[in-house]
Amino acid sequence: MARVALLQMTSGIDPDANAAAIADAARAAAAGGATMLFTPEMCGLIDRDRARAAPHIVTPEENPVLAAAREVAAQEGIWVVLGSLAVRVDGEERAANRTFVIDAKGRIAAHYDKIHMFDVDLATGESWRESRAYRPGERVVTVDTPAGRLGLAICYDLRFPALFEALGRARCDLIAIPAAFTVPTGAAHWHIMQRARAIEASAYVISAAQVGVHQDGRATYGHSLAVDPWGDVLLDLGGDVAGLGFAEIEPQRLAEIRAQLPSLANRRPIAAPCPISPP
Repeated sequence: MARVALLQMTSGIDPDANAAAIADAARAAAAGGATMLFTPEMCGLIDRDRARAAPHIVTPEENPVLAAAREVAAQEGIWVVLGSLAVRVDGEERAANRTFVIDAKGRIAAHYDKIHMFDVDLATGESWRESRAYRPGERVVTVDTPAGRLGLAICYDLRFPALFEALGRARCDLIAIPAAFTVPTGAAHWHIMQRARAIEASAYVISAAQVGVHQDGRATYGHSLAVDPWGDVLLDLGGDVAGLGFAEIEPQRLAEIRAQLPSLANRRPIAAPCPISPP
């Protein structure tokens, strides 16, 4: 059994302040017996003022939040999954929205670039065009950790089942879905989709989230979740305040559910539909 910690944040426009909050949480998580800490999407910087944010979007080697997380991981002997950072990519005009998995020695064990871009117009009047600032990733990523094989996704990826089918086929034991969900979409879909993804992948889902009203004026839904492979919610940090919570990853529970409902083993390839003949 492995204990994991989820950090719910209200990240702001100062990367140093966000880095300090993550480092404090890593220390508290280690003190609480966790082997891994999960943080939300854009944990290092949330700022929709692109001119103000631009100086902080640097390469991974220059990023102070990544450096601080690597340092505290090595000091505390804890894995840290930075939900995502905005990082500059050499040779690219657009940045990457990138997860970093840091091991207990402070080494980067894996990284994942968000595949699906949040380009939407909501009924509330909110309009988002993530693809203007970020270029999409192309690779499905998994990595072995103390809690089992970890699959990586970010926020809007949640809505695309093919990614989670791929992670299920890779036999992931847990999947991280860090997020900065809007309030209206979160209220409508967050819980049900998290539970569905856990059930279809026969895996734990660990989703650290942003919460509350941020310095740039946006509001996020919160409700960081840990969901087991049966779809039961083990932890919900609510929609009001930042904080730290803990959940247990139980290999025996995984084995029992996969034996009881062997959907991964029973999957068959689906043929493409035949074209419709004209009348």
